[in-house]
Amino acid sequence: MTHRLADENDIPTLVALYDGAAHWMRARGIDQWKPGEKGAEHFRGRIASDEVWLAYDGEMVTGAYEVWWADEPAWGEQPPVAGYVHRLMTRRGAPAGTGRAMLARAERRIAEAGRDRCRLDCVSSNPRLREYYEAAGYAVVGELPGKVAADGSTYGVLLLEKELRGPVPSDA
Repeated sequence: MTHRLADENDIPTLVALYDGAAHWMRARGIDQWKPGEKGAEHFRGRIASDEVWLAYDGEMVTGAYEVWWADEPAWGEQPPVAGYVHRLMTRRGAPAGTGRAMLARAERRIAEAGRDRCRLDCVSSNPRLREYYEAAGYAVVGELPGKVAADGSTYGVLLLEKELRGPVPSDA
């Protein structure tokens, strides 16, 4: 798997990945992402302010993720010791392990930037997602019951963190 930073030309691909993942969740009764919720404006803003990465299996895009250097809405003001992973999303039909490989690459990027923690949040109502992140070495370090969504609604999230000690994780 290879990874590269996304640019403006990748916005349609990012929107399609997000919507594909949102439709998949909806079809399985998971109330988390909503199709159409993250459009071109969202990804354009993230490309400009943080890092959006695409993952490839050969020539095919298999997924994407965002690495932020601050996340005040969820974590409050924090010293610059962590990177924050958002929107870890895989293309339907991607090879098994794609999500875990992208997460490992995000951790490596954060460590390369000199930060020793990877943080993320996941919706409190999705125990399978919590188990996924805990199996990847993350620990729940808090809960934010009233995170504010873009539409002004609120929802609960678990705050998870992984210490990035020792050798930087290798590319998967």
